[in-house]
Amino acid sequence: MPNELLTKLRDTQSLTEAEYATLIQGYTPELAEKAATYAVAVRKEIYENEVYLRGLIEISNICKNDCLYCGIRKSNQNCERYRLTEEEILSCCEEGYNLGFRTFVLQGGEDGYFTDRVMIPLLYTIKERYPDCAITLSLGERSYKSYESLFDAGADRYLLRHETADRDHYQSLHPSSLSYDIRM
Repeated sequence: MPNELLTKLRDTQSLTEAEYATLIQGYTPELAEKAATYAVAVRKEIYENEVYLRGLIEISNICKNDCLYCGIRKSNQNCERYRLTEEEILSCCEEGYNLGFRTFVLQGGEDGYFTDRVMIPLLYTIKERYPDCAITLSLGERSYKSYESLFDAGADRYLLRHETADRDHYQSLHPSSLSYDIRM
């Protein structure tokens, strides 16, 4: 049965929770090899053998959250904090562009400084200077309206970390996030 489920997963990109459990419980080295073969085939179908480089720009390691697994959590006293200026971020984009990067990933902790008021003009500037580049943001949770505004200003993607699907556990990690529209 795990072989059939693996084929179903390849063909439909989805299984039920019970089917995933059966697939995991039926693990064998042969099944893992077959899964790897399927994964390579799908990757080649979508991306061929191309490599996509992304310029990761860590714009801040200041964070309001205290997630125990994270090195930039607010209670980590051994972390030397920084926040890049707009000029420093644009300089990183220029250097990355000259090195051949065509995607910039602006990433940081949940730093209250990088509001829409700061990010929107910055995104417009990056898109104006590098119109052939994509921008991915990873700056923590924001409101739906904020995501929309950032997209309208030029962000192509937004990367969110998925920590947990358990509401109580989530709220214990992010007690100040109760105002967000969290659909769990």
